[in-house]
Amino acid sequence: MKTIYFYLLFFSVTVTFAQQSVSGTVKDAAGIPIPGVNITEIGTTNGTTSDFDGKYSINVSANASLTFSYVGYNTVTIAVNNQNVLDVVLEEGVSLDEVILVGSRSPKRTATDTAVPVDVIDVADIATTTGKVEVNEILQYAAPSFNASKQSGSDGADHIVPASLRGLGPDQTLVLINGKRRHQSSLVNIFGTRGRGNSGTDLNAIPANAIKRIEVLRDGASAQYGSDAIAGVINIVLKDNTDGFTGGVTYGAYSTAIGDGWEDATGETLYNVEGKNRLDGEEKSWDGATVKIDANYGIALNDDGGFVNFTTEFLSRQNTLRPGFSWRKGYGSAGIDGFNFMVNAALPINDNTEVYAFGGRNYRDTNAYAFSRDSFDDGDNRSVPSLYPNGFTPRITSNIVDGSVSVGVRHTMANGWNVDFNNTYGKNNFHYYIKDSNNASLKDASPTDFDAGGHFLSQNTTGLDFNKYLDDVASGLSLAFGFEYRTENFGIFAGEAASYGLYDENGVLLTNPATQTVAQDTNGDDLPGGSQGFPGYSPANEVDRTRTNYGIYFDTELNVSESFMLAAAVRFENYSDFGNTFNAKLASRLNLSDNFSLRGSVSTGFRAPSLAQLYYNLIFNNIVAGESVPSLLSANNSTVTKAFGIGQLSEEKAVNTSIGFTFKKGSFTATVDAYSITVNDRIILTDNFTDQAVLGPLNVDAAQFFANGVDTRTNGLDIVLNYSTDVGQNGKARFGLVGNFNDLKIKSINNGSLNQFTFFGPFSEAYLKAAAPDYKFGLNLGYSCNKFDANVALTQFSEVILQDFQWVDSPATNQAEADALYDVATDVYEAALTVDLSLGYKISDQVKFSLGANNLFNIYPTPQFDGWTDQGGLADSVQMGSDGTYVFGRLNFSF
Repeated sequence: MKTIYFYLLFFSVTVTFAQQSVSGTVKDAAGIPIPGVNITEIGTTNGTTSDFDGKYSINVSANASLTFSYVGYNTVTIAVNNQNVLDVVLEEGVSLDEVILVGSRSPKRTATDTAVPVDVIDVADIATTTGKVEVNEILQYAAPSFNASKQSGSDGADHIVPASLRGLGPDQTLVLINGKRRHQSSLVNIFGTRGRGNSGTDLNAIPANAIKRIEVLRDGASAQYGSDAIAGVINIVLKDNTDGFTGGVTYGAYSTAIGDGWEDATGETLYNVEGKNRLDGEEKSWDGATVKIDANYGIALNDDGGFVNFTTEFLSRQNTLRPGFSWRKGYGSAGIDGFNFMVNAALPINDNTEVYAFGGRNYRDTNAYAFSRDSFDDGDNRSVPSLYPNGFTPRITSNIVDGSVSVGVRHTMANGWNVDFNNTYGKNNFHYYIKDSNNASLKDASPTDFDAGGHFLSQNTTGLDFNKYLDDVASGLSLAFGFEYRTENFGIFAGEAASYGLYDENGVLLTNPATQTVAQDTNGDDLPGGSQGFPGYSPANEVDRTRTNYGIYFDTELNVSESFMLAAAVRFENYSDFGNTFNAKLASRLNLSDNFSLRGSVSTGFRAPSLAQLYYNLIFNNIVAGESVPSLLSANNSTVTKAFGIGQLSEEKAVNTSIGFTFKKGSFTATVDAYSITVNDRIILTDNFTDQAVLGPLNVDAAQFFANGVDTRTNGLDIVLNYSTDVGQNGKARFGLVGNFNDLKIKSINNGSLNQFTFFGPFSEAYLKAAAPDYKFGLNLGYSCNKFDANVALTQFSEVILQDFQWVDSPATNQAEADALYDVATDVYEAALTVDLSLGYKISDQVKFSLGANNLFNIYPTPQFDGWTDQGGLADSVQMGSDGTYVFGRLNFSF
């Protein structure tokens, strides 16, 4: 027994002597103490936080390493090395001097010394201090030339918001996660949306709380990264912190005050889906209630930098409803219930080898209103009287599942070369369910809910990359080369028969018109088939197509001297469905002083037609001024497409030039970059062809096609200014200005022998240009002092000009008819300024509360109440949206 006591005493004494006390003060770069900093001993659960004066004390082992982290500051890790006092300085935000992952493969290149413009956006700070709950919203107000507008009445685009960079299409910006290619959405935008005919990447499928920073490369980069990088690259860097648990709860709602002064020019009463008149000066109401719960947890796996970081996010947002005509009572933003999970991990095997993995799954159940159907008594035989005696407003709902996983190995060879072998797989599955609807041809037997089928897109990318930095060549030489192999699979799957089928008078699916008679109403008119609101995909629409491509690239940067840098990249790609493409890029940077530098680039680029653009097809009902027009969107390889003279799709080809300067002195930084982007053979969705000699047997009135339809040139200027300064003893003020001027010109319309106004008329031209607003400026002001902080964001949106649905109802066929339509069909949405405000107070070291409002003064787009808006409501999808003021509260916590 004495022996046992002896060993227990020896063990306790050994542990006591192995421990030591470390204390110190944590301050920011201005010397102001930071309270509430999380201090963790790596590889253990041992930790503490700094007090109100920034002081801390912790007992750790003699060979420990401590991690210091705090929201809005860069994480710092310091080895104790038997020191008893460690004073730490944390740099604010995501430092512009931090090594970036996008735009340069040099391991020593930062955001302020690149040859091309790169924004580094601190998503953690924005997400925890504002009411912006999705990535698109964050980028809309933080990146100068990024634009994303919520849609309404645009089928799938209500559920996945299309976004663009530098005024180009959603599919002309490449998205990376941790430097690896992200898959696109399977949705192709086909109605009155930004990016008509495009399939973009769904940025909102990535939880904001999982993101450490976002790097936005605003320059053509096809020679470096391949297809889709014509406008630039958005690289999302996931969190890798190991400092325990952080999370938050956000609640908010929209306030609408549309009353006096909002009048319908035609005198028609405007409604919402609840049957209420929203223009009679009624008192302010609330809708669109939003709840977001997010959590992030990071732990160290070993003492060599291994980690695993988990993020979960729950988001629930109700629909908003805004004034619409009787045939559009459901005008407003879609509702959503979603759950996100994301993980990021790395494990060093030894000093030279690291295994890493990241990925996640996003699930969304979305809900949007389609165009309304009048009652049968009002002359609309799309409504079954016994089911909807007063008509109905169908709902397009969807289940969207977006998943991805990326696994790789990084290794440093004995000769100094770094090797990265990676495989990334991702898939987007979009499944439609139509509710509160009917199939009129089934009469009383019609269901009211329908499985309408859907589409999917999967992508697998395998890459092998090499890079090495040679210090002894001139002032430094970076060499990089690699190989990439990618497979893509696009498919359409059918829904249930009632969602797409037309039934005969006996309630039997119509398969032989020669022997079956279509069901008719009491007036003797044929009843329409399929689910109203969105007709389902039929077996005839089903597609399952795959393609492969491989790419080889070489990328280098040479620091000729301390002040002059040259960069070059070349890339060869081969696609199984259209052949080869070769692209190149040259860039340079010249430091004229320690503070001022010039930079510029010129590159060629390309974008391969997506599988959706090649094979998507659907028969649907287009709504024109409340009337249903049976329409066909024909696949590019179909005989119908060829019959109208539409050729096989080929790649888009681009030339991108950029020139600008950077200035940095003290806490002030400025970047100004001018650009010109020429895109030839740009893929568009045509207007409606109505040749009944071809379309008559298909029982449709109009057809649309994907085509290499236009050549465009986009010129613009990006401005980013930042400044911070101390105010008083403990205060700090921050000023930021981001701005963009943009001018998109359609150089030519490649209609061949087809009528230009039928092929791509002013209606579609206006939508293409609306994705490239003339300007957008954001002024961001911030102040913090002790436990309090305040942030104000003023965003100025430019005028947007659209052409309304009169172009579709009475399409022009020549210039004289077009000139006449311009006078009545032009809708001008005036320039407007919105103000966002948030106030935060740190209740304790672990808890902070924020309160604020986005669009504080309830600014709306200019109303166009003439009955012809594409979306059937008070305005089309422009500028700040039609939802009004969003008031929110957020509780952040950490431990």
